[in-house]
Amino acid sequence: MKYVTVFLLVALACAGIGWAAFQAAVPPEPPISKYVPAGALLYLEGKNLSGLLADWNKSAQKQQWVTSDNYEIFSRSRLFLRLKGAGDQFAAAAGLPPDMDLLSQVAGSRSVLALYDIGKLQFLYITRLPTANAMQTVLWQTRAKFETRSAGGVNFYLRRDPGSEREVAFAISGDYLLLATREDLLAGALQLMAGSKDRTVEQEPWWLESVAAAGPAGDLRMVLDLDKLVPSPHFRTYWVQQNITDLKPYSAGISDLYRSSQQYREERVLLKRTPPTEASVAPPGRGLVTPAPSAGGAEATGDLIRLVPDGAGIYEAKASPSADSCLSLLETKLLAPHLGPVPPSQITPAVQLSSGETGAASDLETRIDRPPVQRSTIPQSVSALKEVLDKTPILSSLQVQSTERDKAGVFVRIHSAVALVAASDWDKPGIESALVDFVRPDLTASQLGVAWHPKGNHDELDGLWPLATVVRGKYLLVADDPGMIEAMLSNFGRKVELPPTTFVAGFNHERERANFAHLSGVIDWPGRSIDSSAERQPQFFSGNVGSLSSTLAAVSAANITVRADGAKVLQTVTYQWTQ
Repeated sequence: MKYVTVFLLVALACAGIGWAAFQAAVPPEPPISKYVPAGALLYLEGKNLSGLLADWNKSAQKQQWVTSDNYEIFSRSRLFLRLKGAGDQFAAAAGLPPDMDLLSQVAGSRSVLALYDIGKLQFLYITRLPTANAMQTVLWQTRAKFETRSAGGVNFYLRRDPGSEREVAFAISGDYLLLATREDLLAGALQLMAGSKDRTVEQEPWWLESVAAAGPAGDLRMVLDLDKLVPSPHFRTYWVQQNITDLKPYSAGISDLYRSSQQYREERVLLKRTPPTEASVAPPGRGLVTPAPSAGGAEATGDLIRLVPDGAGIYEAKASPSADSCLSLLETKLLAPHLGPVPPSQITPAVQLSSGETGAASDLETRIDRPPVQRSTIPQSVSALKEVLDKTPILSSLQVQSTERDKAGVFVRIHSAVALVAASDWDKPGIESALVDFVRPDLTASQLGVAWHPKGNHDELDGLWPLATVVRGKYLLVADDPGMIEAMLSNFGRKVELPPTTFVAGFNHERERANFAHLSGVIDWPGRSIDSSAERQPQFFSGNVGSLSSTLAAVSAANITVRADGAKVLQTVTYQWTQ
């Protein structure tokens, strides 16, 4: 019996060696990018498009989103209507709608989508799909309605819509299905598959440099030619982030998405634009590279992040902030968060007796027997605080915010804290005096309630204004909640291994979701319509944003880190899933 066992082991070993030798002899499958003609603005590649599509279709997030207020608002947006119009034109040209059924049929394993024109949505799509499966698609079944053409020794099918002048072309070449909205793109891809030496997207600098700067391809990879995308009016109009100015310093970018059951991680690389020489002139509409944060600032940010309390709702740390940005941070988050330009009509209603107007129910709580309170800060107070910040070089800033319900569960309170790390020790008497000078005009006509007194490990104002501060050498902490500042102090001994970082931010969605829904519901309540017959318009925060938060309830937290690496900016975005 033992001889039989030995024989089986030897046979298995030989089979393994033979399979390894076979694998080594078979040439690797060429990347699909070799078949994509040059000229694309955006390149999107997925390792398994059919798998991604199947996961989305069966996900609870999709089922909830399509019935949410967020989707309702999106379905009435200009972007959605433009996409719908382009889909209708595609349907007129192809003779069948570009719906989810068609997409599911033509979705193969490794797939590429190259976009050549944003305004006209001209694209080339190539997917690896077994020939037998490709021939069962509705696209192939309706080929009799198309004109037959040939390129690279392969027949392809073309159809045009005279009204919109749109065209749709498709072909099957081996185990690849190709679909395009331009005849020349499909013909060019077929010729490249046949061995043509025409220029491909791989030979363009923006694609080549981006791929070389990135790591291994993720489950989904997107490469962007920002030199051409950013000036495009369609990109500037429909780019949801609305941060065109921030994108001007970059010539190209690449993003890889890696998926797992508990985490989605996105690795981004942005390539900085080369500054022009003295003899050259920057092209119109193209910005230059902004000065990078100092090495000390990047190291301080990586060190400062350890102070973030475990229960923080949101935090954000920046390297090498300006004195003006630090002043604005202290002012808007702690010293005067309620101040700002307010339209006079929202302070008190204008009385127009000559027109016969009698007011409305919303005016019942408005006092007309006293003038509105005029809150203003003394210019010298602002200058005193700014002077302290100006003369102390700041390496990094950190802001932390969290919400909590009051004991009755009615009101949601927002607590904030700011931490600043300087290159030298802070002048404690000077900074505390400047903070008092800033808030005194709004609190008292004398010195009542604006004196500092020690309490625990920090100092607090002795009045009703909740302001606490701590100075520890190069560290300055200011907060409107003693519990938050004590939590930050308790983390001074914590060690966080984080490389030099220019920007770090995080959002605890699981902790803040319910409080956000409650707070936004209260804020939006005056704008809700009481007429049941009127068309329902979801409120922005409690309806639109709130429904998106509910749809993504399984996303417990999101974090982003940004690092500078010479001519590259590296960004890592992480989404944690609870299920």
